[in-house]
Amino acid sequence: PRSANVPAILSQYLRSPSDAYHTTEDDCRYVPMERFERVTKELCNLPTFFHKPLYERILRLWESHLQARSGKKLPSLPVITHGVFHHFWEMEMAPYDMNERFFRLLKQPEKEYITRDDFFPYIKELLSDHPGLEFLSNHAEFQDKYAVTVITRIFYSVNLCHSGRITSRQMRKSNLLSVFQQVDEEEDINKVTKYFSYEHFYVLYCRFWELDHDRDYKITREDLLKYGEHSLSHMIVDRIFDAAPRPFEGNDNASSSANNAPNSVDENGNAVQKPTSTRDFLTYEDFIFFMLSEEDKANEFSVRYWFTCVDVDGDDKLNNMEMRSFYAVQLHRMQCMGHEVVPFEDMLCQMMDMIKPANTECLVVEDFLGSHCSQVSGALFDALFNVNKYVMFEQRDPFLERQKREDEFDTDWDRFACIDYNRLAMEEEQREEEAMEVDWVNMDEEEEDGDDYNAMGLSGSSEAPF
Repeated sequence: PRSANVPAILSQYLRSPSDAYHTTEDDCRYVPMERFERVTKELCNLPTFFHKPLYERILRLWESHLQARSGKKLPSLPVITHGVFHHFWEMEMAPYDMNERFFRLLKQPEKEYITRDDFFPYIKELLSDHPGLEFLSNHAEFQDKYAVTVITRIFYSVNLCHSGRITSRQMRKSNLLSVFQQVDEEEDINKVTKYFSYEHFYVLYCRFWELDHDRDYKITREDLLKYGEHSLSHMIVDRIFDAAPRPFEGNDNASSSANNAPNSVDENGNAVQKPTSTRDFLTYEDFIFFMLSEEDKANEFSVRYWFTCVDVDGDDKLNNMEMRSFYAVQLHRMQCMGHEVVPFEDMLCQMMDMIKPANTECLVVEDFLGSHCSQVSGALFDALFNVNKYVMFEQRDPFLERQKREDEFDTDWDRFACIDYNRLAMEEEQREEEAMEVDWVNMDEEEEDGDDYNAMGLSGSSEAPF
């Protein structure tokens, strides 16, 4: 019905002497949304699945242009004409390079940064378009969780200051544009290990699901202590809850799964977060930050994440007293587990030799970020609070370490996610085989008592999230 009015609207544009973008019949030729993919890809050099959000953005910008005009107001257009696209190109494309174009498209026009909500329309289109995600089309809940996972991973890698706002400078320093282009070209979603891999999402969500026993989408301290076969000390778990960076804490895009208690308002009318206690639990987004940091301690954000946790006095330095207090818990755990105990002084000497800090009296975060530390930066953190990984480090096989350096994985996270996904797939396959065996054995009983069986909720696995 809206398109039926297009000729009448365009005739008004042609008769308007003040509209410089529609002076000829050619200016009034238009492209409907369903045919805008080619323009998006070939003219704008943007991913194909951007075509719907881009189309809507161009029309909104044109609407703003009309509202800003003086004199007789022209009616809005429901389609993009050559003239409308010309206006968009002059305003949003021609003056900028590709990175800035991408940034300006994602953010809201009145903002100077990108928030988590700005990504949702694009991830929604990816879920509709990408052949590797087609199987999720009838599972809205998991489409939402996939979108949240992708967006949180983007903020983890790009928004290193964890403000919840991605600036133009941060985006330029990242690989965000190239990865969006890659996922548009690559049919196998799992080959796009940065942000978009379904297998990585599956690993993250299943791990969260395994710990969230009461299904309230919140991880408590007691839940997190069970992570990695109880590998983390209670001391670091307390610090994760009290001090670790969180993805969307304290801004207007905080997780919807967090505490929904109303905020108070200050004298200027600004919302003020009540000091209640979103710190009493981890949301799914918080858990993603934790798990990415725990399983790959070689990246910059992970180093800053754990440094903040161990820096108890908040002076941006790790001194011997802080490290000794964490390690004392590790010593006790190693003794209880029957492992050989390494004195604190010996451990610290070994770590200092590997890290080579500028000042041996204390460590600063920059000491961990040197190129020589890329493969050993996590060793000290494991020594301080992850007993299982520290024992593995002490008993490491040089041959296996060399193999690991030469394998196909770019990061420790990619390696972990691949191994864990295979574990989860094998467990799921085993559950299905066991269920089939039960079906064969109890087929006659099910025919007689099927209604009671299903009513008890026993006819499907309650362990896997999907």
